Amino acid sequence: MKLSTKGRYAVMAMVDLATHCTGRPVALSDIADRQEISLSYLEQLFAKLRRGGLVRSVRGPGGGYLLARAMAETRVSDIILAVDEPIRATRCTPGVSRGCHADKSRCLTHDLWAELGNQIHLFLSAVTLADICERRVLGTSGITHHRAQVAAE
Repeated sequence: MKLSTKGRYAVMAMVDLATHCTGRPVALSDIADRQEISLSYLEQLFAKLRRGGLVRSVRGPGGGYLLARAMAETRVSDIILAVDEPIRATRCTPGVSRGCHADKSRCLTHDLWAELGNQIHLFLSAVTLADICERRVLGTSGITHHRAQVAAE
C-alpha cells in the first residue's frame, strides 16, 4: 500500500506551515521552495485544506496562509482526509458489502487488509502537527537513522 503524493505533500506542507508560522501568514511560494513541491500543486492542496477548515488564507501584500487550529488540535488524519486521500489497503469499494472478485465475493485476506487500513487511520488520528514539529514521533526508522549516524562518527 502506498500513500500518494497528495497526502504526503499535504502533511509536509502543513508541518512546514506550522514550523514557520509565527503569527504572520506564510507564503505558499516559500513552502514550495523549502519542501521542493510545485507551487501550482500546493495551491490545489491548500484550497482543499482551506475548505477542510485546517488553514485560513490572508490576501494582499504579506499574505499567505495560517493554521486555522492549534498544532495540537490538527491531526495528520484530518490533513489526509481533507485532500481526499483515502487510506485503504483493500481493492474493494469502501462501504459496499460486495468484494472485488469477478463474482462479487471478497478475497480471503479482505479482513486482514481492511483492518490494516483501520490501524493506519487510528495511528494517523493519534498524531498531531505538534507531535511532528516537536519530534515526538520516533519509531524504529529514527533509531536506525540515529545508529547509522553514530556508527559514521
